[in-house]
Amino acid sequence: MIPKDPVILLSYVNTQLRDYYESLEALCTLRGIKKKDLIDTLDGIDYHYDEKLNQFI
Repeated sequence: MIPKDPVILLSYVNTQLRDYYESLEALCTLRGIKKKDLIDTLDGIDYHYDEKLNQFI
């Protein structure tokens, strides 16, 4: 289960990407997360995925 609060979600996702997953696609696939929903939620707090850095900035 992933956090519902967008700010906590941001921290959680970036930590997961840094420590365990080589891409957002891998994170979403292996954790059963809807990629579009995740992107939309973090976009709502003005954070966007940077593929090169593999994190939301």
